[in-house]
Amino acid sequence: MRDVIRWGIVSTGNIAHSFAQDMQFVPDGEVVAVASRNGEKAKDFAQQYDIPRAHETYQDLFDDPNVDAVYIATPHNLHYQNSLDAMAAGKAVLCEKPLTINPAENRSLLAKAREDKIYLMEAMWTYFLPALHTARRWIDEGRIGTVRHIKADFGFKMNYDPDGRLYNPALAGGALLDIGIYPIALAWFFMERDPLSMKVAARKAPTGVDDDVVMIFDYPEIVATLSCTFRCVLPNAAHIVGDEGIITLPEFWHGPSCHLYKDLKEVDTFVDDRESRGYHYEIAAVNADLKAGKLESDTMPHATSQKLQDHMAAVMRLF
Repeated sequence: MRDVIRWGIVSTGNIAHSFAQDMQFVPDGEVVAVASRNGEKAKDFAQQYDIPRAHETYQDLFDDPNVDAVYIATPHNLHYQNSLDAMAAGKAVLCEKPLTINPAENRSLLAKAREDKIYLMEAMWTYFLPALHTARRWIDEGRIGTVRHIKADFGFKMNYDPDGRLYNPALAGGALLDIGIYPIALAWFFMERDPLSMKVAARKAPTGVDDDVVMIFDYPEIVATLSCTFRCVLPNAAHIVGDEGIITLPEFWHGPSCHLYKDLKEVDTFVDDRESRGYHYEIAAVNADLKAGKLESDTMPHATSQKLQDHMAAVMRLF
């Protein structure tokens, strides 16, 4: 593998911009191509970030011999086919979460990656943030005692648009797939096991997609309360509560900091003073994996992607 990994970006939406902006913080990575189904958007994106090539079709990017790895930032319902097409062209794939829209698609995609011996990772950037790893280290050190509760929420108020990506069932809309995966992933990060049972309260938009979901995951001796919504702004934080202290992660999905409390008094703090938005951590991790000849990530392995799909499907069955 080359010293510098050459990336192609598929789609030009908001998250693709964040990815492109953070590449400046990855010394062994560069974006060499971008693709959009709208050729003008691809050209504008390429010009904005000094990207050498703009492709008018995704397949043209997949076939580009100068691209080593692709970042797929398309709507959820396209992830499966886009990833398949990229792997068929021999490209390593970093695909935005959720990797697919149901467990069966996920199993099929992972099986294809293993069969073809192509690198594939779900872009759960949260798992690579130093704040989360600091929190887990504090737990392992026993600084909050025995964990009893996990709480995580992610919610913002959206204007209802039946044709918009978030509310359109044809585009795999809904709060759970779009942002609910983050609280579920947070619970898995700290628990790494299936709950014994789940309880769910959910509300749906007129299009039939969920736009407000509260979940209770019951584990032996631990309960996780998780929520996501498009209906209102939530506190948007994670709390790991032990019998001797509490760890708080404000806006945990992008991990700016974590805080340790004893008797409700802050006793330790970690602040991520990064200049980036935080995507460079996962990009650098993928680059390292590719250089080491790995086919999946140790931090975000295939098995974890499957667990997140299985848990979301279980929640959906309780709507």
